Amino acid sequence: MSDYAAPILYAVVIWWFLTGAILWLNHRPRRTHAWSFGATTLALVGALWVIAWSASQESEAGAYAAFTAALIVWGWQEMAFYMGYLAGPRRTPGSATDRGLARFGAAAATNLWHEAAIILGFVAIAWATAGSPNRMALWTYLVLWGMNLSARLNLFLGVRNLNAEFLPEHLRYLGSFFRRAPMNALFPVAMILATGFLLVLLHPAVTESASAFKRSGHTMMATLMALAILEHGFLMLPLPSAALWGWGLPARRPGADAAP
Repeated sequence: MSDYAAPILYAVVIWWFLTGAILWLNHRPRRTHAWSFGATTLALVGALWVIAWSASQESEAGAYAAFTAALIVWGWQEMAFYMGYLAGPRRTPGSATDRGLARFGAAAATNLWHEAAIILGFVAIAWATAGSPNRMALWTYLVLWGMNLSARLNLFLGVRNLNAEFLPEHLRYLGSFFRRAPMNALFPVAMILATGFLLVLLHPAVTESASAFKRSGHTMMATLMALAILEHGFLMLPLPSAALWGWGLPARRPGADAAP
């Protein structure tokens, strides 16, 4: 078990820290965002270089480097969205009269550029790792993208806990596209699929012939998937998930997470 403890702990700590750091930076005064985003963009360039370098490194160090770099690339995507640099053409609340496809189209327009940037990020990582033995960065990025998309779709369809306090002031209009509901049809399907993918990610790490590269890399990715599943659970369970990152959030205002 000691061979798995280090990658599990690393994945948990870096997930917790980076999430909190991004929340803290996003909720800082708007005048600080340009500096924060500029520094993160430099980190993005470095992370892409690390991904290209680590693609040929089929070693434990290569797995850690690829995993960390993919998280930094994803962190840049999240900051670009939540700071408003790459959101979407629509920046106004949804209409109470919108239903069905009209409501979905309006919601999609709020993050269209964000989705385009995510696709470009995927293409860049896929190109940098094509034909290489270490594609941990690509799989890590896909885990983050898939579970992020699932979370946003579930918020759109309806969940118990909206977690609207995660939204910075300039993106409060996004809360108008969230819906409070005890359950939705997508949620159990998403949880089943995510659990299945978790097992797929974990399997190469627990075989007797697993190398240090596969054991560490796949353990970190499986841990990340497990954390994403846990975050999905927070959407439905009556648990104070925001408490995990209280240091990264401003003081909570009454009614901040009220359903629109």
